Amino acid sequence: MKLPTSYLPEKIRSAVRFMVVGFTGSFVQTWFFMAAMLLLGEPEKGVALFYVAFGIGFVLEMIPNYFFSNWYTFGTRPNLKNASGFLLARAINLVIQFALLPFAIDLFPSWRDDIISLVVIFIAGCINYLICLLFFKK
Repeated sequence: MKLPTSYLPEKIRSAVRFMVVGFTGSFVQTWFFMAAMLLLGEPEKGVALFYVAFGIGFVLEMIPNYFFSNWYTFGTRPNLKNASGFLLARAINLVIQFALLPFAIDLFPSWRDDIISLVVIFIAGCINYLICLLFFKK
């Protein structure tokens, strides 16, 4: 049985698959983040424990995301080259999320925080995809 994405051109297919893996990864990251917050006592925003919980979710999400990015998104096998590219892309993604989100909230005070978060995550995801393209070549 063919997946629905198999009927798309290759460049569009990998982008759609990247989004599917990204959405799944976001769900996994959020689940781990919320579990860590419960274990740490639900720290407030701006408190160091909030960032620890976010970091736990981010790191634990990276493991399945890397393998799914290899097999499903790009059709490659895990290796040192794409692992290093994936880690670089995720590090840049993390910096963008931490740096751009507070800046965007200050820049657009009339917007809802969840809308701003989605825009920031989308921008970080696009940059992440472009970096991964450089390292995940068949």
